[in-house]
Amino acid sequence: MNTYRIVALMMLLASLTLFTGTSATEEDFTLKVFGNANMDEAVDEEDIEYVLGIIGGTNEATELADANYDGVIDEMDTAQIELIMRGGEKELTIIDSANRIVTVKKPIERMVCILLHPVETMRALGVPVEETIVGQGLTDSVFYPELSNVQNVGWPSPNIEEILALHPDVVILHTFFDQLDQVQEVCEKAGITVLRFNLNYPNSYNDEAKTFSYLFGKSTEAEDLIDFRESVLNSIQATVEKIPEDDRPKVYYEDRRVSYASLNSEYANIESAGGIDIFNGASGSVNPEDVVARNPDIIVKVVTYTEAGGYQLNADDTAGLEAIRAEIMSRPELQNVNAVKTGKVYVISSEICGFYSNSCRGFLQIAYNAKWFHPELFEDLDPNAIHQEYLTRFQGLDIDLDENGVFVYPLEKTT
Repeated sequence: MNTYRIVALMMLLASLTLFTGTSATEEDFTLKVFGNANMDEAVDEEDIEYVLGIIGGTNEATELADANYDGVIDEMDTAQIELIMRGGEKELTIIDSANRIVTVKKPIERMVCILLHPVETMRALGVPVEETIVGQGLTDSVFYPELSNVQNVGWPSPNIEEILALHPDVVILHTFFDQLDQVQEVCEKAGITVLRFNLNYPNSYNDEAKTFSYLFGKSTEAEDLIDFRESVLNSIQATVEKIPEDDRPKVYYEDRRVSYASLNSEYANIESAGGIDIFNGASGSVNPEDVVARNPDIIVKVVTYTEAGGYQLNADDTAGLEAIRAEIMSRPELQNVNAVKTGKVYVISSEICGFYSNSCRGFLQIAYNAKWFHPELFEDLDPNAIHQEYLTRFQGLDIDLDENGVFVYPLEKTT
C-alpha cells in the first residue's frame, strides 16, 4: 500500500467559507470520474458494457465514457475501466469541484493541502497520512497528532515559493478563495497538478468524497463513510419532514467572535434540524433590537474551539462555554426574549460545525441542533455517541469523549 504524504498544510482557516446549499442529505449523484460511462455512482462492469454499446452503436456517447481521455471512445477505454476497477491505472481523469477536467498521475505520493478539509476526508477514507517535514505545528494537534510538526505554507496568502520547493505531485486547493487562483496558475505553469476540492459543503460532500476517493483507490471506504453520515442525517430528516411549521422553533444562530452577528442558515443548519431562521438566511451584523423584535425561541452561539471548546480539554472543563452562555443570558436587552426566559440558550464549538477547519463533521452540528430544537422528538438521538463512532471508526483516533473534549453547553434544556 502506498503512503500518501502530506508535505504542507496551512494554519487553521481564519474566516468562514460559504456553504452552497441547505440540504442535510443528498439525492443521486454522478461520479465525476472518466470511465463512469453510464453516468451513475461508480466505475464498474456496467460501464464496460455501456462503452461496448457506444462502440456498437446501441448506446449514446456520454461525457465520461472516454475513460482514457484521448478523444476517442474505443476498446482502449474498456481497458482503462478495468484498470480503474482493479486500482491499477497509471493516470486518472476526473472533474473536480471547480468543474475542471484534470488528469492525475498515480500513485500520488507528495501533496500540499492548503486547507485541512481534504486531510480529514483522506483519513476518514483510510488513506495513510504521515508527516514528512518538521515546521510550524497545527493548532489542533489533538485531532491531527500525526501532523503536529508539518510545515506551514501560510494562510490566507500561501507562500508559493515554499510550495514549489516541496515538489509535490498534487496541490489541493479550495474553490472559494480568489487568492488561490494565483497559486493554481503558478503551480500549473511549473508542471504541478492542481485539484480544486472543497469537501466541506453539505450539499456536495458525498459527490466530492466519492470522486476524491478514486484518486486513492478508496471507493469502498467512501461508501462506508457516506452511509454512516446519511444514516444519521436521513433519520433526522425523516422526523423533521413531519414537523408542522407552527411547531418549529424560531432560532437565532449567533456567529463566533462578535455579539449580534447572524450566521447564515446554511452554516447554521437550522432548517435541516427543524427550526426557523429568524433572519431568513441573512448573515452578518444585526441590530439587537431586531433580535428582540423577532423573539427567538432558541439562541445558539458558535465559538471557535480555541476560545473555549475542543478536543484538548477535559470533558468536564465546560467553564469557557458556560461563561459565553452566561454572557448571552445576562444581556439586558434579551431578558424578555423567549430563549432567555426559558433557558434555551446553547453554545457550540466550531470544531463540530461544517466549516472552519472541518469537513464532514458538520453532520454532528445538525444532530445537536435537532436535539436542542426538538428534544421530545429526538429523545433517542445521541450526538455524543455519533461523534465517538466517527472519531474511532473513521478517524482512527484514541479519544474517549467521556474523558476528553468539550463541544456544546448545555446538551439539555437548562431551567
